[in-house]
Amino acid sequence: MIPIMPKALFDYLNSIPHRRVTFSAKEMVVAMDDPVSALFVVDSGMVNLVRFQEDGGMVVLQRAGPGAIMAEASVFADGYHCAAVAVQKSSLLTYTIRAVRSILAENPEAALAYARHLAGEVRESRKRAEILALKTVAERLSAWLVWNHGNLPPKGARHYVAEEIGVSREALYRELAKRN
Repeated sequence: MIPIMPKALFDYLNSIPHRRVTFSAKEMVVAMDDPVSALFVVDSGMVNLVRFQEDGGMVVLQRAGPGAIMAEASVFADGYHCAAVAVQKSSLLTYTIRAVRSILAENPEAALAYARHLAGEVRESRKRAEILALKTVAERLSAWLVWNHGNLPPKGARHYVAEEIGVSREALYRELAKRN
């Protein structure tokens, strides 16, 4: 799961102008290559940062739940490197990219808080890359369970695990059935 943003960083972000926007389930928040105009923090709901594959499938690069910054690397980019899609009805706080860049440039403590957050995201990305490099559904699920202390989400939300480890829902459910 995505680590929650440090409180100090949230305080810095909330010191700059922001607004709340709401997205319906399956609504596109940003499209890949859209110009970066804002930094988003999920207030409620869930937004997936995704890359679409040629066969129509998608790989989830980030699952941003309440308190998570979405696509934080985009602060230093001209365009969003992935699409972002609301998984469920979601409320996001939006901070203009200009204001975010300004506070990071002018306030070393804010920049350090952001760097700490990014370090945590690097660890999370490396974990996901290691899981996705595994060959079988069984290996990927086992690794995911180790990283998540053996805790699966409730039955209605297990399909999110399939997306996170890059397998079909059916393959995940078959593997889970073998283990019970």
